Amino acid sequence: MPKKLFHELHEDKKKRIISVSISEFAKYGYADSSTNRIVKASEISKGSLFKYFENKEDLYFYLLDFVTGELNANLYQKLGTLSTNLFERIIQYSELEFLWYIQNPEKYKLIIKAFSKNDTEIYRKVEARFNYAGQNVYYSVLENVDTKSLNWDKRKVLHVLKWFLQGFNADFIERIEVQNGNKSEINQIRNEYVTHLTDYIDILKKGIID
Repeated sequence: MPKKLFHELHEDKKKRIISVSISEFAKYGYADSSTNRIVKASEISKGSLFKYFENKEDLYFYLLDFVTGELNANLYQKLGTLSTNLFERIIQYSELEFLWYIQNPEKYKLIIKAFSKNDTEIYRKVEARFNYAGQNVYYSVLENVDTKSLNWDKRKVLHVLKWFLQGFNADFIERIEVQNGNKSEINQIRNEYVTHLTDYIDILKKGIID
């Protein structure tokens, strides 16, 4: 967690450090990121950075908490507006999540790198810290929906949907490039995303309900 001094910084300086640090970890991942580059781009001294955070790992987990908290808050506040039909709800939820990703590309890259499975101590710490919270998000998607027609246990269906959506989103985003956050371009990409997602959801639907 950040030290008290970090919270006392001017808001603009705090935002600059957060933004620069997100960019660094998003581009290089944890192992190859450099606190030297972070302090240079943030226009602060290295000594100052470690007055704000205990070490590189402390900074990294603060950023992950910050970004995943922002994403989850964005999604949770809109869950109540989604359809109570299971598959319509999945598509609507996925569209919200995808839209956040393409509007926040560096934050998305930070999340993807952090949660990409690998045999490192830092990944094991990430998994231990965030796995439960991630499960809760997907369980929330199934709240207030009719699951009586499911052929399989609700928990197993959740896991299938979670794995599918994570893989589908990662694969789709790899194939696109959003430039300058252009609204018309984002809408076009979102429409293409929903079309492809609906096709695959139909395949899953025929496999898990009567």
